Amino acid sequence: MEPELGDNLVALNMIRDLEVVDGRASLTLMLTTPACPYIDELVEQIRGAVLTVEGVSSVDVMVASNIPANPQLYGKNGLLIKNLIAISSGKGGVGKSTVAVNIAVTLAASGASVGLLDADITGPNLPLLMGLEGKRPITGMNKLQPLESYGVRVISMGFLMDPDRAVIWRGPMIHGAVRQLFTDVNWGELDYLIVDLPPGTGDAQLTMAQTVPVSGAIIVTQPMQLAVGDALRGVAMFREVNVPLLGIVENMSGEFFGEGGGAKLAEQQNIPFLGAVPLDSKVRVGGDAGQPIVIADPDSPAAVALRAIAGMVAIRLSKMALDQEGDDIPITVIE
Repeated sequence: MEPELGDNLVALNMIRDLEVVDGRASLTLMLTTPACPYIDELVEQIRGAVLTVEGVSSVDVMVASNIPANPQLYGKNGLLIKNLIAISSGKGGVGKSTVAVNIAVTLAASGASVGLLDADITGPNLPLLMGLEGKRPITGMNKLQPLESYGVRVISMGFLMDPDRAVIWRGPMIHGAVRQLFTDVNWGELDYLIVDLPPGTGDAQLTMAQTVPVSGAIIVTQPMQLAVGDALRGVAMFREVNVPLLGIVENMSGEFFGEGGGAKLAEQQNIPFLGAVPLDSKVRVGGDAGQPIVIADPDSPAAVALRAIAGMVAIRLSKMALDQEGDDIPITVIE
C-alpha cells in the first residue's frame, strides 16, 4: 500500500515493466516524487510480496519517478513549473527562510529540478543562506538567468541591490518586483518552485496569489503562543485567497521555546502537521556559512526532520496534482 495515496501500488499504476525470466523477476516502482520518504519500505514490501510467488527466486526493483504537474499551473504565463510551494510565516524570526532553503536542497538532492525564489523584497536572506552572497545573475534572451547552488536555481532581489542600502518601497513597487521575479527569469522546466515569502500577510503574498496558481502553502511557526497566534493569521490569509495549505512546520522546537504549539494549531485548524524541527545551533552556524543543515550536518536531528518534512510536502503535492488529473510528465530515473 502507498501510505499517502491510500491504495495499493498495482491499482495506482506504480508497478511497471514487470517481467519474470528463469525465476528472476524484474520491475520498476514508479513513484510520484523522487523525494518519497517511503522508498526503502516500499521496495522491501515489493520484494517480500514477489518472492511469495511460486517459481520466483530473486527480485530486481528499479525505482523511478513521474512527478505530476498541477494542471492549473503548468504552462501558466509561459512558465514550465509543475508545482509551486509558498513558504510563509506570521512573524519574522521563526526560521522560515531556513526551512525553505533546506526543503529546496533536499528535493534537489533527490533528483528533482528545483527553483528557489526570494520574494522578501525588502529583506532578502537567500543569498547568504545559499552561499551566493555578492554574486550577480547574468542576462540572456532578455531574461535573468538564476544562479545555482546545491543543485537549486536561485533568484533574489539581494542579487540585484546594493546590500548596504535599505529597500524602501511602497506596495505597487513590491507588487511589480514580485511579478518580475516570476516572469522575467529564465527558470526553465521545474518540478518544484519554492517561494520564500516575507513574514506577515502583505503585498508580496497577495501578488503571488494573483500572478500564478499556487499549488500549496506551508506555514512556519515557533512553538510558543505568540508565534502560533501570528501563524493563525497566515492560515486565514491563504484560505481567503484560496491557496491550499500543505501543512504547518514547528521550527526551533525544544526546551528553550517549548514544543507542541504548531501541532496544536494544525489540529485546531484541521491542517496537516508536517513535523517539528529541533532547535540546534548548527543550523545557525551553517546558515551563516551558506551551508544548509541538510548539507552541513546531514545526520543531525534538525537535518533528519527537515528531510522528512520535504518528503511529506512532495507526497502531498503529488496527491493534489493527481486528484486534479494532471498530465503525464517525463520520467526521472532515481539512481
